[in-house]
Amino acid sequence: MIQTFSNWLVYSVFNLSADSKIGSSVNFFVYDTIKIYFLVIIVIAAIAFIRTFFPPHKIKEVLSKQKFGLGNLAAAIFGAMTPFCSCSSIPIFIGFIKAEVPLGIAFSFLVTSPLVNEIVFVMMGGLFGWKIAALYALAGIVLGGGAGLILGKMKLENGLILDSGVAGQALDKDYLPKTLEGKFQFALRESFNTFKKLWWVIALGVGAGAAIHGYVPVDFFRQYLGVDSLWAVPIATLIGIPIYAGCSTVVPIVFALFGQGFPLGTALAFMMAVAGLSLPEAIMLKRVLSMKLLAIFFGIIAMGIIIIGYLFNWVQ
Repeated sequence: MIQTFSNWLVYSVFNLSADSKIGSSVNFFVYDTIKIYFLVIIVIAAIAFIRTFFPPHKIKEVLSKQKFGLGNLAAAIFGAMTPFCSCSSIPIFIGFIKAEVPLGIAFSFLVTSPLVNEIVFVMMGGLFGWKIAALYALAGIVLGGGAGLILGKMKLENGLILDSGVAGQALDKDYLPKTLEGKFQFALRESFNTFKKLWWVIALGVGAGAAIHGYVPVDFFRQYLGVDSLWAVPIATLIGIPIYAGCSTVVPIVFALFGQGFPLGTALAFMMAVAGLSLPEAIMLKRVLSMKLLAIFFGIIAMGIIIIGYLFNWVQ
């Protein structure tokens, strides 16, 4: 239905040729933008409704008591349910630390939150298919849980520098409606408020992806990024680190790269590095972590992203 509308709008109303680069790009943009808009509104509302049953302060209490890696897994799953970028996740990470949640468990949340959330899952499902979306979500949760478990075992608490100027989000000030009607209203409000903040970001990301889809040849990436080489995944990861953007912005671009012949794992490694290991994140974390702990954190996550990239290339 959306594809039919997109074809009618682009090829009949706009009178663009289906065989032209601009026609292909505009059709890509219209179809994927509308589809993602609908999915984001529906899924955000559903997740927001579910979250009304789990107040953050209760989640904090539960995480502090978990053993055998279950706390890391729970924190990673909680991170996957929060629609935050890497910088937005840091105040909650600080809140966990101040609440004496174990460091490794707090790191599990910090890793997963910007990499996996309902928005990214919906966009991945709409563009790559739900199997790839599910595998990506699983990979992100495993990365967050595993990295947090490793960091926790390393006993790096002496690397914490709690700067009083960094204010964590007040997790205890969580108003959650009690009645069913209130929960539905809260879910709809969260959905539309999130959509109002993201619609232009989604359009911008899909627009960039559409431009790549229609105008950037496969040989460009093969020539300049060496996508067929063994070093493609590490290079893509390193290139992604200086760039700051949320996964919701990068997913359409990654999809366009994949459509142009870019290996899936290499493209995903680039996206995960952009979303989860940005320079703004490093600058903010430097106010609460020592340089040694920050370097260890970035190194472990980068290695995890590279491994995930190779795995996706292998199963592609």
